Amino acid sequence: MLGDKDALVTIAVKDLKTAGKFYEETLGLKKTDAQEMGTLTYQSGSSKILVYESSYAGTNQATAATWVVGDVDGVVKALKAKGVSFERYDLPDMTHEGDVHVAGDLRAAWFKDPDGNILALVNG
Repeated sequence: MLGDKDALVTIAVKDLKTAGKFYEETLGLKKTDAQEMGTLTYQSGSSKILVYESSYAGTNQATAATWVVGDVDGVVKALKAKGVSFERYDLPDMTHEGDVHVAGDLRAAWFKDPDGNILALVNG
């Protein structure tokens, strides 16, 4: 029923102005033309991300969105240069190389937006 339909990443934030600066300037996402009151919509590859104001912002303790970037180390370095701090998790069967978590060929890194939403990068 939904297997051939596109999904939309939906992320709650406390303040659209602060979130907009982070998602546009720090992450480099492009705002779409279709904006509704109290929301921001971004294009990210062939996906869309809807950011909306909510009093529940930042309460999710799990990853809200993941980008498959190929060169995780390069993206981590670029985001760190923009002031992004990366999380360090003790996960089974994973080691750390700086801010990057490694398990075999998998390389991943996690960071948070200004509201504490957990975002991830993986090499695919």
